[in-house]
Amino acid sequence: MRGSKVLAYSLLTLAYILGCGSLGLFGLFLWAGPHPLANLNLATPLALAFDALLAIAFFVQHSGMIRKSFRAKLGAALPDHYHMPVYAIASGAVLFLMLGLWQPSAPLVLRLGGPLRWLARGVFLATMAGMAWGFSSLKHFDPLGAGPLLAHLRGVPARTIPLTIRGPYRWVRHPIYALFLLMIWASPDVTADRLLFNVLWSVWMVVGTRLEERDLTAEFGDGYKEYQRRVPMLVPRTLRPRV
Repeated sequence: MRGSKVLAYSLLTLAYILGCGSLGLFGLFLWAGPHPLANLNLATPLALAFDALLAIAFFVQHSGMIRKSFRAKLGAALPDHYHMPVYAIASGAVLFLMLGLWQPSAPLVLRLGGPLRWLARGVFLATMAGMAWGFSSLKHFDPLGAGPLLAHLRGVPARTIPLTIRGPYRWVRHPIYALFLLMIWASPDVTADRLLFNVLWSVWMVVGTRLEERDLTAEFGDGYKEYQRRVPMLVPRTLRPRV
């Protein structure tokens, strides 16, 4: 049991460090642009192709490991209560890799100045506040999977997480993703690599959201189907909450 506790707390600590650290660096990347650990001095087409491969590697890891089908296949080697901490560690490591190797491209597509620049910065900060609201609205938000892992150590069943519809979730089903899409486009300086980043991540967010919808429907059944019918996925239809 002592060995299990050491392993569990070690995984949670590493998940917290890599998860929070990579997200902090990601926010800096979105605000100030890339600062790669190694500049490979690639020509623009090769740099963009390399950046695209980095992004795709993150998409495959992030969306693939979270799917229920993947977790079921991995279950024989990795008990389910370890999956989320390991997932957070892997996601943080791959995100660090992407950010550390991302190659900037010199061609400037767009540069906002004056009031428009301040507006873009204001939108960026507003999306961060909106995300904080969204996270705080989730009563059982546990991205590192600490709850199931600690419940296993105590020898008690993991708490069942109910369908929660509060705060911004009354307007759209995925407010965090919607705000993130707004955040990545709220950049006053758009280089060729940043445009590539914005396009790839926007496509992935929409595709990933639809994949997540399948898992949520399977988990919550008719309750989530009714939620889908009443509340849009990413773009609110009205200023009034739908539920």
